[in-house]
Amino acid sequence: MEELKIPTHVGFILDGNGRWAKEKGLSRSEGHQAGFDNLVNLSKYIFNRGVKVLSVYAFSTENFKRSQMEVDFLMNLFVKAFKVHAETLKENDVKVVFSGRRCEPLPKKVIEAMEEAEEMTKTCTSGVFNICVNYGGHAEIVDAVKNIVNDNIKVEDINEELFNKYLYQDLPPVDLLIRTSGELRISNFLLWQLAYAEFYFPNIYFPAFKETDFEDALLVYNKRDRRFGGIKDETKNN
Repeated sequence: MEELKIPTHVGFILDGNGRWAKEKGLSRSEGHQAGFDNLVNLSKYIFNRGVKVLSVYAFSTENFKRSQMEVDFLMNLFVKAFKVHAETLKENDVKVVFSGRRCEPLPKKVIEAMEEAEEMTKTCTSGVFNICVNYGGHAEIVDAVKNIVNDNIKVEDINEELFNKYLYQDLPPVDLLIRTSGELRISNFLLWQLAYAEFYFPNIYFPAFKETDFEDALLVYNKRDRRFGGIKDETKNN
């Protein structure tokens, strides 16, 4: 059996926690907790599978429009979760970074927990776990442009490589994007980095998305013909 190609960078939109909880007669908060617990186990498997960079959409800039009770629960969950998960990732030599605006309405305690997780794992080199919090793809591009202007970069020196370095994190492009729950949109996630990514939309809520489901995603990814704007080679066997 031919060995599967493993994507370097996988993006994950963690969708369906609330609907998963509702179907089980649980609260949305219990759904978010189940989603986090699943992420801890699943991320370890994904890195062990050979993925070098994993980016997850934990909380968007628009998510602050949710009920105050839900937002408060998630902020408190982040404070606890970032420290616990960082310890696990450090044991596996995975570096934690965060993408998004580190300012209000993001609470100070969450920003401090983020900084602590980054400090704890800063010397790790086997993988990168990019957690997107208070994140929006439009905001990231606008912030990058502002920083380029503030640094007085000459117009003739601006290219795609330089622009990438001004994003929240200088990471390779996303190869495979997975959005759970069956929704067919990217919701302002990693707009620059997704330019040539393959999309996979399983009809599974995130708390129920397991290792075997990730293997299914890899199988689909390996069947895709990634051309990057080129012409398909008709001589290849499909």
